[in-house]
Amino acid sequence: MKTDIILAGVGGQGILSIAAVIGTAALLDNLQIKQSEVHGMSQRGGAVQSHLRISDTIVYSDIIAVGTADIIIGVEPMEAIRYMPFLSGNGWVVTNSKPFINITNYPESELLLDEIKKIPNHIIIEADDIAKELQSPKSSNIVMLGAASLHIKIPFESLENGIKSIFGRKGPEIVAINLEALRRGRKAAQAYTR
Repeated sequence: MKTDIILAGVGGQGILSIAAVIGTAALLDNLQIKQSEVHGMSQRGGAVQSHLRISDTIVYSDIIAVGTADIIIGVEPMEAIRYMPFLSGNGWVVTNSKPFINITNYPESELLLDEIKKIPNHIIIEADDIAKELQSPKSSNIVMLGAASLHIKIPFESLENGIKSIFGRKGPEIVAINLEALRRGRKAAQAYTR
């Protein structure tokens, strides 16, 4: 078993929280994991990406080569597109439909989504809207993790346990909201039609 995942977004969108949940879930399942991350300009709004390599055998490198990623999880569409050259031929792009407009010449949303739709294996969900329905806008990152969970080779229950571990110190209410965000994201991905 092997899963190479690229997480892509901008600062403040919770990319590192997604990485922490996946990493914790992998460790709870006694899997090997390597992770690298880049914080763009170390500020809110700068590009952030993380490589996660998970396997039941030894993982030697934390960097995913171009053309080999199994999944790209985009917390916003332009950042998902930025990393599409890393995607393998049968890999999945799972992205939020709502852009994080942090530059004046940000492309039109429809053009970005049309580009993503050219990838045969894609899922586009309205993670921000789902998070708002939960009255927890900050949980849109976990909604995205839920959507991607269909293609991550870790049991869903392990991802739930990862959330309990990572968010447990923030209290049972935060854990419950994030668990529901995970479930709603998965349900939205299951309902997505290309």
